[in-house]
Amino acid sequence: MKLLVVGASWVGDMVIAQSLFKVLKQNEPSCLIDVLAPEWSSSILERMPEVRKAVPMPLGHGQFGLGKRIALGESLRQEQYDQAILLPNSLKSAITPFAAKIPRRTGWRGEMRYGLLNDLRVLDKARYPSMVERFVALALPEGAKLPEEIPHPRLEIKAEERNRALEKHGLKKNGRKVLALCPGAAYGPTKKWPAKHYAALATRKMEEGWSVWIFGAENDRADAEAIRSALSREHEANCHSLAGATSLAEAVDLMSLADAVLSNDSGLMHVAAALDRPVTVVYGSSSPAFTPPLSKRAAIVSLGLDCSPCFKRQCPLGHLDCLEKLGVDRVNAEIDELLQGSPR
Repeated sequence: MKLLVVGASWVGDMVIAQSLFKVLKQNEPSCLIDVLAPEWSSSILERMPEVRKAVPMPLGHGQFGLGKRIALGESLRQEQYDQAILLPNSLKSAITPFAAKIPRRTGWRGEMRYGLLNDLRVLDKARYPSMVERFVALALPEGAKLPEEIPHPRLEIKAEERNRALEKHGLKKNGRKVLALCPGAAYGPTKKWPAKHYAALATRKMEEGWSVWIFGAENDRADAEAIRSALSREHEANCHSLAGATSLAEAVDLMSLADAVLSNDSGLMHVAAALDRPVTVVYGSSSPAFTPPLSKRAAIVSLGLDCSPCFKRQCPLGHLDCLEKLGVDRVNAEIDELLQGSPR
């Protein structure tokens, strides 16, 4: 059985997709799984033993590129895939599997994909309320019962690559515990716990003898610097900003060394969960019901205000109370309780 999975365009969604790959392997251990996805995702897919190879998608997020999608499909005909499973619901994601003449093309009904997909499913959101359930359901016959326990994503790290990343970025643990901070969120400010709160919590941990490593992409650099600038000069020496300085592969490998992770609802939160790091997640405008951290070592912190979750990129009420009023004491207590092995 040879499968082509059309992957997602976001880090968190790609991590969640590993649960689908695991279920496919449970059902058919000898199956071969290739994943058609953006080139950046190879850093994630290479750390998933279930995936044979990544097939780079030459188009960026949002680009239609009909001719390129058809040409890519034609080039994949020689692979003779038995089935394609599409995670996105877009019309454009269905073009390449159709052009590749893959005999069975499975996905949820989305943007007018009639004809392009021949195993077209109608999504029952009440039956499959979370993203991981919706992904895993596509690995099964239509209407089949989901596994009683869906396997969690688990990224595998190679020690030699991690050591290279440590050396490159001049990092050492020196016997200190490491708190990883992930203060960014591509969605917008309604998912971001304030930098002043991150800085206050980081200060507490450094006073307890911890080091702090801040992770993020280039567009998270300002958030990271806002945290560092709020620290005393004494504590700055034990706070290292890696935002915008590492590749995604390096960030994954380095985060595997964290003794605890504090994150917004973001792609790096899912990475931390898949690395089996104790991760505490702050929720503001979003809800953990759809894309929670898939780990038994995760704690979710939310005020549960009447106005949240609103799922807006900007606070419609203009106060951002769901994050501003979520205090450092509570988040710190959740981290400590999680480290003691009894998350609420």
